Amino acid sequence: MIPDRLRLGVNIDHVATIRNARGGDHPDPVRAAEIVASVGGDGITAHLREDRRHIRDEDLARIQDATDLPLNLEMAATPEMLEIALRHKPHAACIVPEKREERTTEGGLDAAGLHNTLVPIVDQLREAGIRVSLFIEANEKQLDAANRLGAPVVEFHTGEYAHAILDQDNERTAAELRRISDMSALAAKNGIEPHAGHGLTFDNVQPIAAIPQLAELNIGHYLIGEAIFSGLEPAIRRMRDLMDEARG
Repeated sequence: MIPDRLRLGVNIDHVATIRNARGGDHPDPVRAAEIVASVGGDGITAHLREDRRHIRDEDLARIQDATDLPLNLEMAATPEMLEIALRHKPHAACIVPEKREERTTEGGLDAAGLHNTLVPIVDQLREAGIRVSLFIEANEKQLDAANRLGAPVVEFHTGEYAHAILDQDNERTAAELRRISDMSALAAKNGIEPHAGHGLTFDNVQPIAAIPQLAELNIGHYLIGEAIFSGLEPAIRRMRDLMDEARG
């Protein structure tokens, strides 16, 4: 099924990163969520990490109370995060890999290798009415694992595509784009809704946005960085325009 419109989910983690650098309450990620809602964003993404380096536990309820936008909670596959997700009941829970020492999520979840660990987590989230997403690499092995787990959504990691563009490696860029496109088509064929995200910018988003089966892009770090120079509202509007142009 081809979605009518490509949704934009905005990850507001790094507003909280700036807040936490000095302590206190400013800048408030809730204000960022309200801006996303005011400019027509389709959802809020927030990653509650084990070390609480950006989003804090108390932020989740505040974000949910501040807007009617669906909250996509990025979480590690741990008992602690499962308990938090079940308590807050976000619209969606995207299970991601997490290493304490990494600066950002460095790759996709090994859904195939972690199948037995993921089964009870996915089942409990689904039973609670939370839409489960798996943040995976765009390959058949991981997509097959997502299918076996019964995940209704996958989010393809676009980091390698972004790195290939930065390296000015046209051949690798084309291969990464083809891989994401092919796996998006296969996911949709199997009844799984494909999303994508990681490393997307004004300069590289359009080839990804043009993939017809993709239903949603989740973009955070770049938009918050651009907001320092132009403001969050104009940054989101420009990303939205680029996505619409790619689909037009």
